[in-house]
Amino acid sequence: MTNQILPRSTPASAGVSSRAVTALLDRLEADSVECHSMMVVRRGHVVAEGWWAPYTADRPHLLYSLTKSFTAIAVGLAVGDGLLALDDRVVDVLADHVPADVTEQGRRLTVHHLLSMTTGHAGDSLAEAWELEPEDLTKGFLRVPFPLPEGTAHAYDNATTYVLARMVERVTGRGLPELLDERLFAPMGIDHAEWDRVGDGGAFGFHGLHLTTEAVASFGELLLRGGRWGDRRLVPREWVDLATRRHVDTHQVEGWSDNPDTRCGYGYQFWMSRHGYRGEGSFGQVCAVVPSHDLVVVMTSALDRGGEALLEPVWECLLPGLDHADGPADDDALAERLRRLALTPPVGTPDAGRSITARLDVTGDSSALPEGTSVNVEPAGTGWLVRLGPLLDLEVGHGEWRESAPLGRPVVAAGAWRGDAFVADLYVVTTPHRVRLVVDARAGTATATWNLVPLTGPDLVLHLRSPLMTRPDVA
Repeated sequence: MTNQILPRSTPASAGVSSRAVTALLDRLEADSVECHSMMVVRRGHVVAEGWWAPYTADRPHLLYSLTKSFTAIAVGLAVGDGLLALDDRVVDVLADHVPADVTEQGRRLTVHHLLSMTTGHAGDSLAEAWELEPEDLTKGFLRVPFPLPEGTAHAYDNATTYVLARMVERVTGRGLPELLDERLFAPMGIDHAEWDRVGDGGAFGFHGLHLTTEAVASFGELLLRGGRWGDRRLVPREWVDLATRRHVDTHQVEGWSDNPDTRCGYGYQFWMSRHGYRGEGSFGQVCAVVPSHDLVVVMTSALDRGGEALLEPVWECLLPGLDHADGPADDDALAERLRRLALTPPVGTPDAGRSITARLDVTGDSSALPEGTSVNVEPAGTGWLVRLGPLLDLEVGHGEWRESAPLGRPVVAAGAWRGDAFVADLYVVTTPHRVRLVVDARAGTATATWNLVPLTGPDLVLHLRSPLMTRPDVA
């Protein structure tokens, strides 16, 4: 168990109905939402927390775009130090990354435009920017055409946050991870922040931060307290207020599922919600802050749909249970249920002594390994050793999870035989992602398919290296 950062109390003592939390769990289960963790913080105390095994409290979890909200706070630190201002222009701060043919609109873009994602791009410029300038995303961003006037419309645009990260680093002389470690994480007692990086070693800024659930909940508490942590001011109150209020209207994003909370407006790298505001990342990584209820709810998940699969149940199940405490027996029943949360490992028989050799047969674009990769399954104790190609030796349990880290990042796995098929789930347990391995003993073929293809590409080997160094696939 990781060191606790926040104090604990029973739901009843913080005015939270434990039956309402139970209803939230029931709703998520009924909706077939694959949750990895949940933490509910009321009046500064953790009143409910749980991890679905094999996910655990001490493991950092990839936050995807929830990372953006941390980058926004880093901008606020630079602003508070007098090193950066909202009307500072990209072309002035990062003059050595400006293309020779930059447009007049590109010259006018400011910190405010980047924070609010109102630069004038019609959509996410990331892929086109990488294509235009594979070695310099800032330059590529400024080369992507701006069909709309700056400041007039919001368009969700990952590259804006990347440029913000580079601006913060330029004016502070510190890497984004190092700055946040020194000014935010260390004072809060968070010592395990991990960052995925682009090829040159820089932090994405818009993605790639890994934190434990409690660390994210502590971040939500810091925001809820206006940037104070205990008796220390870590972030200027004015910045927290500015970043977490609406600056621009938002609309239904094409390709995203219909979600009323998506249309509540955008702050400075924070989404506004029907209740409060939130940081949110792909596949269901959410930190919801509800000041009117002195409430923070954090959830990590593996969703193939929008954040409403988490937010709707919170609004409909949890909020009505605030200020309606239940009795000790209800609190105890909830605590026991939270302790027993688990994802189900593959069901089947151990078939002790049975081994198999196969080759990967790739269909579709969700394969975690290339066509023809060798697959070997050998008995090992009460489970198996699975060898995928020349690099990946993975331990797989039967009815239990086993962990291995052949390239630095952990994989937790369980499997079983189902007739002539060996089936295993391989969780890349510091992310929302898992691979379902199915080996056909009769045909000598296998498939290795992602539940959700990682946004930085399908190559499993890439995602098991530590630190992960990549950039979005723009092939």
